[in-house]
Amino acid sequence: MKSVLKRLTLLTRRETELVDITAQVRQAVEESGVRSGTAFVLSLHTTTGLTVNEGLPDLEKDLADLIANLVPEDHPYRHARFLHSDGQMAINAPSHLRGALLGFQVFFPIEEGRLVTGGRQTIYFVELDGPQERGCLVQVLGE
Repeated sequence: MKSVLKRLTLLTRRETELVDITAQVRQAVEESGVRSGTAFVLSLHTTTGLTVNEGLPDLEKDLADLIANLVPEDHPYRHARFLHSDGQMAINAPSHLRGALLGFQVFFPIEEGRLVTGGRQTIYFVELDGPQERGCLVQVLGE
């Protein structure tokens, strides 16, 4: 079995942002040479997430609004305290909790060298504590 790991670097522009990475994941699969297998996409951060949905700008805004409403900024979170390990105040509890709700991974099958998705499925890297430079991995496994 073959294993190929591709690192993606993303520069986010807003505090909360849905970044369409579908084309980059498809490219990683095609460049891997794997004809049959699985593609795993993983975020490397606890204040980001990955999700799959229809790629429409209004739906992207609705998803961002939903996440913000589920985990409001003004709640008295326990994480909002001085962290001796960081030497500073933790102010991003909502970002961590939003990331936990979304999850950090998605996966898709590969058939005949191509990523298998539904016709309207878009893979989103979701920034929840930006803007920042972020990392994401695409691991392609198969024959």
